[in-house]
Amino acid sequence: LALCRGRIVRVPKGPLIRVVGTEVAIPCSVSDYDGPSEQNFDWEFSRDTDFVRIVSTWDSTFTSEEYQKRVGRGDIKLRRSSNDAVELVIRNIQPADQGRYKCSTPSTDATVQGNYDAEVQVKVISDGLSVSGSKARSSTSLRLSEGDSFKLRCSATTTSPEHTHLHVTWQVKSGSSSWRDILSLTHEGKFQPGPGYEERYRSGDVRLDTGANDTYRLSVSQASSADGGAYRCLVSEWVRGADGSWQKIQEKSVEIATVSIQRTDVVISTSNVSVTERDSLDLTCNITTDRSGIFQAEVMWYFSASPDDTLSDAQLLLSMDHDSVVSDSTLISLSHVDRNSYRLLVRDVDVEDSGYYFCEAAIWVPLHNGSWHKVVERTSAPVSVVVTALEPDYDVFLNASKTPKFSDDPTELNCRITNVQDTEANIRFSVSWYYRQRLPGDEAVPEELLASMDADWTLLPGDRGRERIQNGEIILSKKSADTFTLRIQWTSESDRGDYFCVISAWSRHRNNSWVKSKDVTSAPVNVFWATQDYTLTVEAVKLKPFFVAGHTFEMTCKVSSKNIKTPRYSVLITAEKPLADQSNPNGTTRIISLNQDSVVRLEDWTDQTRVDGVVLEKVQENEFRYRMYQTQISDAGLYRCVVTAWSPGGGGMWREAVNGLSNPIQIDFQTSGPVFNVSVHSDSPTIYQGEVADLLCIVTMEGMPLEPDDMSFDVSWFAVRSFALDREPILLASLDRRGIVTQSRRNGSSDLSLERISPLEFRLRVHGCQDHDFGNHYCVVTPWVRSATGVWQREPDIRAKPLFLSVKMDVLNAFKYPLLIGIGLATVIGLLSCLIGYCSSRWCCKKEVQETRRERRRLMSMEMD
Repeated sequence: LALCRGRIVRVPKGPLIRVVGTEVAIPCSVSDYDGPSEQNFDWEFSRDTDFVRIVSTWDSTFTSEEYQKRVGRGDIKLRRSSNDAVELVIRNIQPADQGRYKCSTPSTDATVQGNYDAEVQVKVISDGLSVSGSKARSSTSLRLSEGDSFKLRCSATTTSPEHTHLHVTWQVKSGSSSWRDILSLTHEGKFQPGPGYEERYRSGDVRLDTGANDTYRLSVSQASSADGGAYRCLVSEWVRGADGSWQKIQEKSVEIATVSIQRTDVVISTSNVSVTERDSLDLTCNITTDRSGIFQAEVMWYFSASPDDTLSDAQLLLSMDHDSVVSDSTLISLSHVDRNSYRLLVRDVDVEDSGYYFCEAAIWVPLHNGSWHKVVERTSAPVSVVVTALEPDYDVFLNASKTPKFSDDPTELNCRITNVQDTEANIRFSVSWYYRQRLPGDEAVPEELLASMDADWTLLPGDRGRERIQNGEIILSKKSADTFTLRIQWTSESDRGDYFCVISAWSRHRNNSWVKSKDVTSAPVNVFWATQDYTLTVEAVKLKPFFVAGHTFEMTCKVSSKNIKTPRYSVLITAEKPLADQSNPNGTTRIISLNQDSVVRLEDWTDQTRVDGVVLEKVQENEFRYRMYQTQISDAGLYRCVVTAWSPGGGGMWREAVNGLSNPIQIDFQTSGPVFNVSVHSDSPTIYQGEVADLLCIVTMEGMPLEPDDMSFDVSWFAVRSFALDREPILLASLDRRGIVTQSRRNGSSDLSLERISPLEFRLRVHGCQDHDFGNHYCVVTPWVRSATGVWQREPDIRAKPLFLSVKMDVLNAFKYPLLIGIGLATVIGLLSCLIGYCSSRWCCKKEVQETRRERRRLMSMEMD
């Protein structure tokens, strides 16, 4: 293939048949060449044998004298289509131009390979194509109505000596626009509709028929306004070339007619309409057409809430077909006023009839077979109709029949309808109640809906009043036909502000539905009462200034208040213990309380031995007495009365008004008794798992010595399972002063025992210690001392310093039994393996081996060998 490659110059395969007087373009191209991409071309012509130079792309002196004038006028020229292709263009070709044309390319190749020129034969024939309108008349004018049909004819013949085919195309042009193809009969005998005419061609509204005398008839049915314009018949002559392809050799056209289409319009005689409720709505639909023949109109009236709705979304009100049959309706009628006008009458209009009305009209014409055919259909522009409601005339007056003087007093507002005029039996009134908070200055505050009523007087609570209305705290009622009432059973400070009512008038429509027609707002009424801050004073008095441990402590709390309506008081007794008391690290203890209904309750009093040791009672309405029997040294501290004043609230409930705190009353015992200290000791703080841990809680005493029978101790052991004491302590066991031991529930396998080994020593034993028994251990001791009167006094709790207990694992004991078991099993398995091997070699795998008998010969002497 590489050896065969070379330059190739191509021209069309001849002969090329062209018509005299037309323009001829002969293409020439070159391929598979070397050198620059843009190639040059030379054209020559020959009638017989010798070639005459015509034109060249690179040599301006190439043209012979015979063609210099035609080349100079531009009748013959070269038109480059690409770097490797040109066209020889000959305008107005004549019979003398018939002959052979040669295209050649100067060589730019390194070696001469291929062909450098090509020839084509051009044959010039006479013009035998004739195109004319029907009966050879000039262009005519047709004036038609929308929906009519029309036909146009043209004649096309050819007397060409060659076998040519005609291509006929009907075109239309509107105004200054370009020609548009309607329908064509191609040179191959096929019908081809133009863009936009495919559907009409398939439906048969656009046809092209051939007739006698080489006539071509265009038939258009259902003409629309888009069919108006100038029509022409465009005929082209085609011939099949030597290569089998079709070539157009000439084209002619003739304008046949100018068609104008009169548009049929549908309009409503009035524009925007405004009518009053209960009146009649009168609309007329006019059809504009110049159609003079027999036709009938079909009219349909539509209603829509929006001007942008389509027919499918609109509501059909009434219709009249082309036989003048009207659909049935009670309040709507449709009448035929004249030939082109149709009247819609809506009686007793309502507010719901406001919207957009439009009519749709269709023109029907009779056919030859007696049936009717719809030729055109139009829809009018929508007309806006506004129905003005009949609003009643009335005033609204709001007054307060009850106003609060104090908080929780009732409030009652009456909303009255006055000066009612122009009302009918189908008018109904409802009310809406609003609240607006009043702020200092001119700051605007939005109103809040309390409740409203609909047309059926159904109560609809608002967000602000919903819960109180459901609880019965706000009552809404209708006292009479013209009076609505709002009652707040218990008015609070948050209810102070402006109140106003809105009276709504409702009108009943034809479908018995109620539609709001008017709202009237009353002037606001301010609900306000002067208030002063609540004042509460509490004084605590100790009745016995001096007493000792074991005696009864007694104090009274006297309460006085101001600006509180019929108050009641609740009292709480609190004690603030000294910081040395570790039983309550928070400082304040709630002892006993008495609520506003005189119900006593023990709060944080945890001494089970003195459940009845504290009493709180109401002496007078504003005086309360607190007693504590058999006081202990641990009861030392500051005692106060916390008093809360309550005022009656809504629904029999009590509302908290203000709190007060009394002066402190101190209980301080002056004693010279002993001082106790506690410590934790262990001989072995580090032990191994499974061993017993001994922890001693040792109590030491300083100061005045006591007999063992005059003192007793409550001992509790705690553990913190961490190194840094950052976790909650866990109670292990406790021993009270009566010798009763209490243990907490344990999850491990270890066990605990707690015993008293001496009057001042207590031992905790952990049996079978496990790794989870590690941690900081400490004891808490509560001393009890018997006074001279024989009363046991509780001393403050004493906490010992923690001792860390470490539990280790005994590696030898842990691995002793596993090692012995492993060695024993290994020995047994080894012996068993030896036994199996011996038995297998002795009896199972034994083979009989026969030895070859060897001859015993004497050795030969060296000499004989």
